[in-house]
Amino acid sequence: MIVADKWLDYEILDCGNGMKKERWGDMILVRPDPQIIWPLKSKDWGTFDAFYHRSKSGGGKWEFRQQILESWQIAYGESKFKIRPTSFKHTGLFPEQAVNWDWIDSIIRDSKKDFSVLNLFGYTGGATIAAAKAGANVCHVDASKGMVQWCKENAFLSNLEEAPIRYIVDDCVKFVEREIRRGSQYDGVIMDPPSYGRGKRGEVWQFERDLWNLLKLVSRILSGSANFVLVNAYTTGISPTIIGNLLNEALGDKSGSISSGEIGLPISNSGNVLPCGIYARWQA
Repeated sequence: MIVADKWLDYEILDCGNGMKKERWGDMILVRPDPQIIWPLKSKDWGTFDAFYHRSKSGGGKWEFRQQILESWQIAYGESKFKIRPTSFKHTGLFPEQAVNWDWIDSIIRDSKKDFSVLNLFGYTGGATIAAAKAGANVCHVDASKGMVQWCKENAFLSNLEEAPIRYIVDDCVKFVEREIRRGSQYDGVIMDPPSYGRGKRGEVWQFERDLWNLLKLVSRILSGSANFVLVNAYTTGISPTIIGNLLNEALGDKSGSISSGEIGLPISNSGNVLPCGIYARWQA
């Protein structure tokens, strides 16, 4: 497991009973996490600003103990991100991904060349910001117009408003197919595919069914001097070894090494680590 343990503005304070208490800058949030199957050691959650209650019929809603800002900022190094509690419990950032941002940063800086990165299913742009900060030209693709706009806001907060970032609202598979026809190539590809999703025009994405095809397409847009491919996943029941195997099969004709595993965050009051997802990396 690789652990994102360099945060100053984010912290898991406590965990138990299917919930986690987190500090996002100055704000304390309590949210569900299905992997937390151990009991809460404290008698209650103590002080917090907002608590997310799941609904038996699906979804849920936030309980705010006091009026808080609609959104606020946190920083990771020189990068800044807008945080906003959404109706589906998320905040617009997956802090465990910081360990991948550091990896991306080091590869791009060490390459000492003009570097092009494609970020598929780019969400609010954590990886896009990391790649652009390291000096890469980045193409950020997501089917959600709202998420692409959020990425633009994060780029502005991180002083990257003039950086060479292309913002694309599109279905990721169809976009890559068009890039193949255009002869476009990239030195690094990042993807964070959902378990299930819909594209810009209603295209259906299913992780187990569609990931292999996308990886084969991606293999065709890697430059001759490509440096990395990163796949993140949060799909329940999928082993990181499976994602590594898929990468090995899709990129078998390219020289490099493949690693895979879990990704996690430290829990401050116990010294334990909370697993938050899986990853697989190909590096030339």
